Amino acid sequence: MTAASAPGTLSAPLVVEFPFTRSLGPVQSAFLTGLRERTVLGVRTGDGRVLVPPVEYDPVTAEEIRDLVEVGTTGTVTTWAWNPSPRRYQPLTSPFAWVLVRLDGADTALLHALDAPGPEAVRTGMRVRVRWAGERTGAITDIACFEPYDGGEPAARARDHGGVFDNPVTGIVTPARLDYTYAPGRAQSAHLEALRDHRTVGERCPSCRKVYVPPRGACPTCGVATAERVEVGPRGTVTTYCVVNIKARNLDIEVPYVYAHIALDGADLALHGRIAGILYDQVRMGLRVEPVWTEEGRHPDHYRPTGEPDADYDTYKELL
Repeated sequence: MTAASAPGTLSAPLVVEFPFTRSLGPVQSAFLTGLRERTVLGVRTGDGRVLVPPVEYDPVTAEEIRDLVEVGTTGTVTTWAWNPSPRRYQPLTSPFAWVLVRLDGADTALLHALDAPGPEAVRTGMRVRVRWAGERTGAITDIACFEPYDGGEPAARARDHGGVFDNPVTGIVTPARLDYTYAPGRAQSAHLEALRDHRTVGERCPSCRKVYVPPRGACPTCGVATAERVEVGPRGTVTTYCVVNIKARNLDIEVPYVYAHIALDGADLALHGRIAGILYDQVRMGLRVEPVWTEEGRHPDHYRPTGEPDADYDTYKELL
């Protein structure tokens, strides 16, 4: 955390990033494989509407739908918004418009980017066409973007399509990333400052008298503000735990290892931490542990057994 302009207020840039992997059913598989083959598919509902992009269940009746149809690669802009500062991983690197395009033959609109010289060149009702990517893999990015088009009126209707292609796409992996600045606020700022001194501080609710660690600034049960600071721990009790067998990228910890919920002495909310200094298959509920700090650490690196007798179940059962 870095100090911000206001005294005692902390903030820090944070990134949450992971690959999102999902398998595809027959409808989504056909849609994405079709894009690879420069074909845009939709699905026809029981009442005759054509949905693009296609879905597997009718949004009105919830009935399963699989009647695929091919729609045009030209369409009409139904609404739009200008993006003057494209971000990383967005479709275009220069300013562009986000547009909803109702492709010819479809009854719903598809969200994508429109390559236009400026916002003055974009309008609701304008005609556009697909610009295909040079290399296509079976993803929505196979449509590189839309571009203005003045080649004629919309096609009359969608055409039935079997949805059969060679080498169909059966799964996708999409990188998910969220960049943001975290400002912890008064209560958690005090908690983080205490961790710098190898202390753990929570706050007590003035109504129910429970001590919450990390503090939230308000009691989640009573809904009242908290201000009374209480130092807890440093020792605590393992309430629940899991054995991790998959090594995380950029995490220099050998598997298997144990991640646990730990109820620090004096706290009424369990926090989580890694358990070390004991074989993973010897970790158990009720195990008494204490924090281990590294020289530059702003929080405990891990928790290790204290050698005390295990805590009685009744002392931590309310914290499971």
